[in-house]
Amino acid sequence: MDLLDKCRDFTLAREAIESGVYPFFTPFESNDGPTTRHLGRETVMCGSNNYLGLTKDPRVLDSSRAALDRFGTSCTGSRLNNGNLRLHDDLERQLAAFFGKPAALVFSTGYHANLGTGSAMLGPGDIVVIDRDVHASLFDGCRMSGAPTRFFSHNDPDDLAAKLALCRVGAGKLVLVDGVYSMNGDICPLPEIVEVCERFGARLLVDDAHGAGVLGNGRGTCALFGLTDRVDLITLTFSKAFASLGGAVLGSEDAIHFLRHHARTEIFSASITPANAAAASAALRIVESEPWRCGAALDNAEYVGAGLSELGLDVVRSQSPIVSVNTRDASNTMVTWRRLMELGVYVNAVLPPAASPRLRTSYMATHQRHHLDKAIAAFAAVRDEGLLPRTVPASR
Repeated sequence: MDLLDKCRDFTLAREAIESGVYPFFTPFESNDGPTTRHLGRETVMCGSNNYLGLTKDPRVLDSSRAALDRFGTSCTGSRLNNGNLRLHDDLERQLAAFFGKPAALVFSTGYHANLGTGSAMLGPGDIVVIDRDVHASLFDGCRMSGAPTRFFSHNDPDDLAAKLALCRVGAGKLVLVDGVYSMNGDICPLPEIVEVCERFGARLLVDDAHGAGVLGNGRGTCALFGLTDRVDLITLTFSKAFASLGGAVLGSEDAIHFLRHHARTEIFSASITPANAAAASAALRIVESEPWRCGAALDNAEYVGAGLSELGLDVVRSQSPIVSVNTRDASNTMVTWRRLMELGVYVNAVLPPAASPRLRTSYMATHQRHHLDKAIAAFAAVRDEGLLPRTVPASR
């Protein structure tokens, strides 16, 4: 078989494009936070991870422009060699202070933070135990490390304990969870997970990409539960609440020093751009001074979640900015996504293998009530057209 045969045989996406229901790589013409433009018309953005609405904040833009003018567009090298700026070092100190950990290490992306941390911390003689629903970057870091991998049922501390009890005596053990799971928005039962890890002598990494900047007055899932000191490693991304691009891992001085010299995605990747580093730093300052943004994002999600539930839709509610609506199948997901776009509302179409078919929506601190009402009205319209399944009779 020729290597490229699989490329020619991959027709699913091409068929969706030709039928007009392809829900990915949508080319937006502008992005103003709560709204965007597509094909010349304004669309309510209900599919962004810009949870605090900071991507167009003048303070973030000004900081990014100033760094661009001073340092240029790129550092053109890895931080290990020639790509490190005082800007990066200052951001690491700012992150450590804000999140309450001794030290931090900045990576080019959040994906790099997870991939580099997992592959550096683990080896073939260690064991990693993973919640089945964690982000793909954590899976990939484990594969890269060569460590034997075991899985426990999603958000199930008892199953985690059962898996850790089977681990070889004397092996290094690392447990991987998300703080907030991106598809449903559900929060990790961190107090129970921490207790199990401590009982079995396992270290714990929490990927808080969707919790940092939102929960715990912006300090994330660990702070929400008052457990920051008892979680060994926290990873996060700047591409969501912090209105930039990049990622970081936080932990002890020893752990961060080790990762600085062993994480391959740090050593062999160009550093985060000056403009991105400055934008993340400015966003952090805003989160610290304006914690109301965290509550506003959560309140907006709660408002829409309640509205969609009243419509009788199969809604997955959460205590995060994420609200998902289950669909019938992949085809139904794409058709419904297309119809919502026609009604001026953009959401995320989620298809296997990422998760079961659904429409994932997410909300910002800067969404106004009329944006949210338009989203609810659009879902009501597709429901009335028979595109979405109901779980209970609608109350309105």
